[in-house]
Amino acid sequence: MAELFPEVEPYESGLLDVGDGNLVYWEACGNPEGKPAVMVHGGPGQGCTPRMRRMFDPGRYRAVLFDQRGCGRSTPNAGEPGTDLRFNTTDHLVGDMERLREHLGIERWLVTGGSWGSTLGLVYAERHPERVTQIMLSAITTTRRSEIDWLYRGVGAFFPEEWERFRDGGGGAEDLVSEYARLMESADPRVRNRAASNWMNWEDAVLSIEPGAAPLVRREEADRDEMAFARLCAHYFSNGAWLEEGAVIRDAHRLAGIPGVLIHGRLDLSGPAVTAWEVARAWPGVELLIDDHSGHRGGGEIKRKWMLDTLARFADYG
Repeated sequence: MAELFPEVEPYESGLLDVGDGNLVYWEACGNPEGKPAVMVHGGPGQGCTPRMRRMFDPGRYRAVLFDQRGCGRSTPNAGEPGTDLRFNTTDHLVGDMERLREHLGIERWLVTGGSWGSTLGLVYAERHPERVTQIMLSAITTTRRSEIDWLYRGVGAFFPEEWERFRDGGGGAEDLVSEYARLMESADPRVRNRAASNWMNWEDAVLSIEPGAAPLVRREEADRDEMAFARLCAHYFSNGAWLEEGAVIRDAHRLAGIPGVLIHGRLDLSGPAVTAWEVARAWPGVELLIDDHSGHRGGGEIKRKWMLDTLARFADYG
């Protein structure tokens, strides 16, 4: 069994002022003299977790984790109704990563992450390839509008009862994602919370038949972190993450020469394997690994072993 590394605490952390009234939480774990790596969490709005630290060999890596704008320990939190999201876009997040790298005095670093983090990691690397040593990504997405439509409409064919509830929670709107984004900006806290709860219940439903998934339990209320997650997802996805359709795949050629590994579960209903396959076709030299027995989450034994083995191999690279 592929085991994660033991629990580890950060040796330093802080809040980085990135402008526009935003402070981004960051932490560094492992060896201060080790190979620099940055973990890009999913969502948008998931925040980094202690478990993410355990992916890195603490003797070999200087692992940097951060909470993207509006979530986790970054402030202001998108779960608060007064938080302005105008300055929370993909461009802002890419800029935050560069500010963080410069703040920490890191010349180049390995980029890793999953789900939405794979989109953000790819965009960052395509715009700043000279700052990236290697890339390892899992649960591959590029946040095309076609992918968003699949996640919030198409995959409903597998969960018709839950999708009907999700659809009705958005008033049956043609553009459900945009309608949920609007609802979560309502002045009425009951409307905001009901929309966030419906959004989170749908997210849970899509992942509910994956191997090892917990039983599906519908929530009636969303807490602050769930509110931030749902609000940020709707905010980003209703705007196509402010990315030109297909741009992430189109620009993958810019990653030529950067060693990379893409890891995906064939049972991932939220993000079908075709996206990982398309990225791999456009990125010269990348290695694509597809596990036939896992889904979106990173807990599958085979996927976990591939990720740990890749990081062990990359630790020896320059």
